[in-house]
Amino acid sequence: MSELEKPRIGISSCLLGERVRFDGGHKQHSYIDRTLGQFFDFTPFCPEVEIGLGIPRQPIRLIVTDVEDQWRCVGTKDPTLDVTEKLQSTAEKQGQWIQALSGYIVKKDSPSCGMERVKVYNDKMPGKQGIGLYTQRIMKNFPLLPVEEEGRMGDPGLRENFIQRVYLYHEWRGMCEAGIKAADLINFHSRYKFTVLSHSQPIYRELGKLVAGVSKDTVDEVSSKYIEMLMPAMKKVATRANHVNVLQHIQGYLKNQLDKGDKQELVELIGLYHRGEVPLIVPVTLLNHLFRKHPHDYIEQSTYMQPYPAEMRLLNTI
Repeated sequence: MSELEKPRIGISSCLLGERVRFDGGHKQHSYIDRTLGQFFDFTPFCPEVEIGLGIPRQPIRLIVTDVEDQWRCVGTKDPTLDVTEKLQSTAEKQGQWIQALSGYIVKKDSPSCGMERVKVYNDKMPGKQGIGLYTQRIMKNFPLLPVEEEGRMGDPGLRENFIQRVYLYHEWRGMCEAGIKAADLINFHSRYKFTVLSHSQPIYRELGKLVAGVSKDTVDEVSSKYIEMLMPAMKKVATRANHVNVLQHIQGYLKNQLDKGDKQELVELIGLYHRGEVPLIVPVTLLNHLFRKHPHDYIEQSTYMQPYPAEMRLLNTI
């Protein structure tokens, strides 16, 4: 996998403007299509069309069954139309191309594609505790794959979190395809350790201990444990307090290079960010400027300062 290769992202077809919905319409999402489309290669897929439901078609919905935490997916007008097994089966059949993905964006509220809070109907009031049956199976089969709903992409923190996970997982997949070595794992952790610290201090410490013991003979086992710990930790949106902690850590690498004025300006900007008065991009931009004047090899290779293309401007909103 080339470093220049764009991350490949699975996506519900309707979000790219394909007219595959039950009413013959679409749900094109302009930010995903026009903005993220510049940085990602999308693979659209509609499980409802794949299993043979027509366009237009009778809507489907999740209903309660007698088995706890399990649902059936049936027609809203004709409940004898039961596509439960078909949706689960088609998810199993897509494994080969999904395995090559670095992320997946699904349609919210969909009984096939929704990631969370999908309506489940019973004899009384419907409850929002369901997961689309196709997406549920995909997340079970590929638990490390970053998955997000388009409805949650409007939240700056969730949007940044998903995209950050995509780029991290994309790099990890490329490293594994090339054949991961102990030195590769150590270098990867070194580059991402500040990013991990911004999400979880306990996992940051545990991963450090794990990598410290890696060797040629244990790299396969250690790398598997590493990514299985890392990806769930990265799902937690980084807090402002954790970002401040990381910024202060990075600031320490400049303690012998800065004059009093630069130090004061940096401290003040980190404080403004801590109080929510400026976005994260402000102290990060100053740090990048200062490290251009005072280069440091370790900071230069850290992903925290630029975890994805700067043109995405994600740090401007968090």
